[in-house]
Amino acid sequence: MKSKPDPILAVPTNIITGFLGVGKTSAILHLLKSKPNNERWAVLVNEFGEIGVDGSLFQGTHSEKSGVFISEVPGGCMCCVAGLPMQIGLNQLLARAKPQRLIIEPTGLGHPKEVLEVLSAIHYQDVLDIQKCITLIDARKVCDPRYTQHNSFNQQIDVADVIVGNKQDLYQVGDQTHLENYVNERKQRKIPILFSSHGKFDPTILQGPSETAKAIRQHHRHDYGRRPNINDAPFPECGFLKIKNSGEGFQSIGWRFSPNKIFDRKSLLSYLSGIQAERMKAAFITHDGIFGYNATADSLTEFELDDCFESRIEVISSNIDGISELELLKCLA
Repeated sequence: MKSKPDPILAVPTNIITGFLGVGKTSAILHLLKSKPNNERWAVLVNEFGEIGVDGSLFQGTHSEKSGVFISEVPGGCMCCVAGLPMQIGLNQLLARAKPQRLIIEPTGLGHPKEVLEVLSAIHYQDVLDIQKCITLIDARKVCDPRYTQHNSFNQQIDVADVIVGNKQDLYQVGDQTHLENYVNERKQRKIPILFSSHGKFDPTILQGPSETAKAIRQHHRHDYGRRPNINDAPFPECGFLKIKNSGEGFQSIGWRFSPNKIFDRKSLLSYLSGIQAERMKAAFITHDGIFGYNATADSLTEFELDDCFESRIEVISSNIDGISELELLKCLA
């Protein structure tokens, strides 16, 4: 008789949230570097756009052989449709990884309270040990009503057990104080407020129970409707797929390219540098190798990846009309 697998119990679990372009991906990449060599960590990534790119960026720098397991839930807030996309992705990831730590990155336009509600459901109470919820904030945004009047931005503060004021190297005098005042006005309890640059902070802040998770009671359901997953769809004859998404005041556009589509790195970098958007993520196969790209309104970063099974790009903006597919296709070698 085959013995039953050992149950998965009390996995330390952290939510790392924050608005578009605040540096969540950089923060998680930094945390993964601190992972003890003998531990397995799992990362569940939620993306607003339909094209999953974060998984390619994480997997291109950390493989399962190194003890890092990645799963994606693209296409809007993963707590929606009764939490099914999240539950399916989470259950599969836990079974595959059997991790010593789980990190969940909701989309910057998602509903972190509802994500916590799904994680706090009775069928996860023995499986997950929900620890500190970390919210990254760019302090320069707390004086901008486009952010402070956005429900997702404020909800990310409300769920936080720890606030990390990221991109401190770009702050002006007074930005740090504005952030501290804004957080203290919203929170009913005093929480740690730390500051960092490039998503680098002490990984020990992940440890300890989440007070926010303890307070979760009601479960919100927000139904976008169930859609086919374009990340599993076969490629048409042209060799690429495009899809758009919209919600929470933003739009996304993304492409997947067949692995035999090879890009010219110089042309690609020129094209990506000209994109004006809140967020851009990409992984491309070029004649010079495989490269990942990460862009916010502040900067574009290029970095080499160990592997990538196909080229992908996702752009999130308040208006995607200026994103040219023709110019992107011209970058094919």
